[in-house]
Amino acid sequence: MLAALPDGALALAVGTALALGGLSLVLSPLVNDGSDAATKVKPQAKNMQATEAEDGAVAALREIEFDRETGKLSDSDYSELKTRYTQAALEELRAADRGGNTVTATLDPVEAAIERARAQQQSCIDCGPRLEPDAVYCSDCGRYMPGNCGHCGAKVAEPGSAFCAKCGEGLAEE
Repeated sequence: MLAALPDGALALAVGTALALGGLSLVLSPLVNDGSDAATKVKPQAKNMQATEAEDGAVAALREIEFDRETGKLSDSDYSELKTRYTQAALEELRAADRGGNTVTATLDPVEAAIERARAQQQSCIDCGPRLEPDAVYCSDCGRYMPGNCGHCGAKVAEPGSAFCAKCGEGLAEE
C-alpha cells in the first residue's frame, strides 16, 4: 500500500529541486575551469576583424574614438590605431569623391540600394528632387529636367535649361 504524503511534502520537494538547480546554475561559472571562455573570445575577435573589413576605415575610426572615450582603449593603443586607420579612411573618402564605389560597396545591401536610387533621382533647380524618375518636365514648375532634347536628341545636362544648346529649341515654357 502507498503511504500518504504529509501535507506540503510535494511542494517542498519541487522547491528544493528548483533551488538546487538555480544554485548550480549560478555557481557553475565559479567552478568551471574557464576552458570554454577562450573559445568564446576567439569568434568575437574574428567578428570584430570582419566588421572592420566590411565597414571600412571610417567606421573603424569611429569605433576607436568610442572605445577611447569609454575607457576601453589606452592612449598609446589609440594613437597607433588612429594613425593606421586615418590613412586608409582618407583613401576611401578620396576614392568616393573620384566616383569610386568604395564606400557604397561597404554598405549593407539596403543602404547601397538607397544610394543607387538617390544617384538616379532627378532634381529640379527650383523645386528639389522629383519622385518621377522619367520626368521630362518638373511636375511643379514646368522647368525642363536634365535629359535629351526632344527636337534634336542632344544631351541637356543643365537643370532648368530653357533652350537646347545644340539646336536652340525651347525646352520649357516660362
